[in-house]
Amino acid sequence: MGWSARSREERALLNPAFCAALLWHAARGCAATGNRPLAFEEAFLVLPFVLHRHTRMALPRDTRTSLAVWLEENALARGTIVSRAQGLVDYTKEAILFGTANGLLEIADMRLLAGEVWRRPVTRSLAGTSAEVRECAKRAEFVGKWFALTGSESTVLAVLGVRP
Repeated sequence: MGWSARSREERALLNPAFCAALLWHAARGCAATGNRPLAFEEAFLVLPFVLHRHTRMALPRDTRTSLAVWLEENALARGTIVSRAQGLVDYTKEAILFGTANGLLEIADMRLLAGEVWRRPVTRSLAGTSAEVRECAKRAEFVGKWFALTGSESTVLAVLGVRP
């Protein structure tokens, strides 16, 4: 769909730059655990966790609560996250394309890496945003860490009941 044909809300919430920044935070969080970078397939799960306010607010405060335990405690989340992921595929692709074209993201061996040269600019840009935008970024980083601590990308996908 052409950019001008999108609704105002869609252009604001799902614009490629904002979504790429969220993926950058998730990739940074995943790599920060030291376990592994964010798998390409996992990138398609970040936006459904972070953009949906109810899901974002239901996420645990820290990674001591595992993804599997959280899903067990939030039974409806699994189905809605998977459903939202399917609906956000095109936006995630746009975000990855935008992010890689501008150096915000790098792809290596089917994994997304946060372009470190963007650390300061991204941090500075968040300072002038709303509390909700800052919360989205914080939770995207959390989701990245959470995925890495869950295990391999195939484990994350299996826990969510997703097939690549």
